Amino acid sequence: MLNVLFSAQPTRWAEYEAPLNAAFIAAGLDVALSCDHSPDQTDYIIFAPNGPVRDFSPYTRTKAIMSLWAGVETVVDNQTLTQPLCRMVDDSLTSGMVEWVVGHAMRHHLGMDAHIHGQDGIWRDAVFPPVAAQRPITILGIGALGAACGQALHGLGFPVTGWSRAAKDIPNIRCLHGDDGLKTALTGAEIVVLLLPQTPQTESILNRDSLALLAKGAFVINPGRGPLIDDDALLAALDDGQIAHATLDVFRVEPLPADHPFWAHPRVTVTPHIASTTRPETASQIIAENISRGERGAGFLHLVDRALGY
Repeated sequence: MLNVLFSAQPTRWAEYEAPLNAAFIAAGLDVALSCDHSPDQTDYIIFAPNGPVRDFSPYTRTKAIMSLWAGVETVVDNQTLTQPLCRMVDDSLTSGMVEWVVGHAMRHHLGMDAHIHGQDGIWRDAVFPPVAAQRPITILGIGALGAACGQALHGLGFPVTGWSRAAKDIPNIRCLHGDDGLKTALTGAEIVVLLLPQTPQTESILNRDSLALLAKGAFVINPGRGPLIDDDALLAALDDGQIAHATLDVFRVEPLPADHPFWAHPRVTVTPHIASTTRPETASQIIAENISRGERGAGFLHLVDRALGY
């Protein structure tokens, strides 16, 4: 029997206990799932960074850490974590992100705010948006989430450029990489979507200089990580019209403080980190599959590269 420790906030236990146990049975695993296995008896840890386990050094028997989150920036540098760390890659999480990104991209592309907030009784001359083929979109970060968003936007007719640190080849997306590629990817972009991991190399990747490369009146959509954006630079770009609107789901400090300028800015939409989430039913299947692979010696899926930070 495998002892699997569930280390997340207590409210998550009620959501995950039944789906996890069902997934373990379906995978043919004999598992004792608990929130209080002793460290020296724990074979695997199902982990959320806001859960109780912070020091991994007592878990000498543990074979791997299965994260419930896609992002691992808050744990990857933990010096006590020597076990393999697997991030969450889940179809439902991906679908949720695609839907959120496409929804806000279409909102800005079609200029929907002018009509939603402009019901003043005046019938104005029609102003038509360009068709999608005339609106270049750049996605910074073309991993599993970014690539899926890019494919969906391409399917709607948008020309999509993707940028990553290392070279990639993804159908229907112009893939660029490196410093020169970043400049090319941003130059003239009318919508920019940020889906990069948070690392020292990606912090403030949207700053005064890079924002100036975008087309005048561009839109910024950030469901990735708050520190990807220099807040002061974005506010300045919004005030001078370089950026027409920013839709932001993630922030340097969460919850976003009530006195933060983003809340009151007329060209900023704040959403409370809801772009996508891990769903217990499908995430449980991913975890069960990964533990099964570990037991078979097949190699873990979605293993984090500590040197890269994701």
